[in-house]
Amino acid sequence: MYKNILLPIDLDNASSWEHALPAAVELCHSSSANLHALTVVPDFGMSIVSAYFPKDYKPEAMKGVMDHFRKFIEGHVPDDVNVRHIVGEGTVYDVILKMAEEVSADLIVMGSHRPEFKDYLLGPNASRVVRHATCSVLVVRG
Repeated sequence: MYKNILLPIDLDNASSWEHALPAAVELCHSSSANLHALTVVPDFGMSIVSAYFPKDYKPEAMKGVMDHFRKFIEGHVPDDVNVRHIVGEGTVYDVILKMAEEVSADLIVMGSHRPEFKDYLLGPNASRVVRHATCSVLVVRG
């Protein structure tokens, strides 16, 4: 049924993956799909902010995140699932939507927390992905 499943994971927030990751793995097993695991590193936005960091901070930071992400995936995804590890940079929902296009995802599986009042006003990442994705989105509530 599915060929490419994108799973966004916030390594600092278990609610982003504790229910969504098992659901994505189950869908990969039942569909023989590839799992594209994604984590997003925020950018600093303004160039004046990045001026306070060493020149090689970005490659080093991305390598560190990738190493941590690979260890996380190894500990949580069975060996029989074909996984691609992706570290993106930018605004979370923008990166998710961009990566979904790049990997030809036919499904995005993502966790969502119980909305707080501020989320009704601003909209969480999951709602933005649902509104703008060109493929199906499964939002798994914790």
